[in-house]
Amino acid sequence: MTTASSRWAAALHAWAIPDDILKAAPESPWGFPPALFHAHEVPSSTPSRRRAVEALPAGGSVLDVGVGAGAASLCLVPPARQLVGVDESAEMLARFTAAADAADVGVDVRAIRASWPEAADQAGRSDVVVCHHVLYNVADVVPFVRALTSAARRRVVVELTAEHPQTALNPLWRHFHGLERPTGPTADDAAAVLEEIGIRPEVERFSGPRRQAEVDRKDLVAFARRRLCLPAERDPEVDALLPENAGLPRRELACLWWSPGSA
Repeated sequence: MTTASSRWAAALHAWAIPDDILKAAPESPWGFPPALFHAHEVPSSTPSRRRAVEALPAGGSVLDVGVGAGAASLCLVPPARQLVGVDESAEMLARFTAAADAADVGVDVRAIRASWPEAADQAGRSDVVVCHHVLYNVADVVPFVRALTSAARRRVVVELTAEHPQTALNPLWRHFHGLERPTGPTADDAAAVLEEIGIRPEVERFSGPRRQAEVDRKDLVAFARRRLCLPAERDPEVDALLPENAGLPRRELACLWWSPGSA
């Protein structure tokens, strides 16, 4: 009998790139270019922001796991006055701290370059823990989520796309490589894993903002081409086939939130 967590892991493993394609790739298809990340991506009206703010005391603390440029946590200042950002990328952490400095809102910022949950002890506990658009990169999701819960005094807020974000490239995989790609897992699958380990999340669905005006088309094409394991000279062909908003449409999102006491 399979479990929700094993189904989640299997669905993510199905995204592995075949060895022959991966070996022929001119550069690694993994990772996210910082040019596609901005600290102002989260508008003030999203359920994810509202659910975090309502659990924050004045001057409260936020732990942002997979902080990127700080989009999920900088929008919580105020009421938050202490931010801890965890990320494996030094460049992302530099963008996070620079964005906090530029905002000039008197927030105490600490950046930790590490993976999660390995960084849990160093990060300590915060009033609210946020984790946006990270879960689809985590096959071993149970210890990851449990560590998020242990780090939160008041609430955990997780945001992710309703469907796996790379499904938009599936037609291009078929075109360039004749390869059928997976479609899962989904936000519903994430909620099922939480339920399985005794967490009762609230789930709110919403549409994210269109971001294409913020992103240079060339950066988006290069990102897609890298994901597709193609050389740079294929950029014009990728550009012609890539939907205008691929990867950055008005995405269907899900906010999953819970208190430590619900676990």
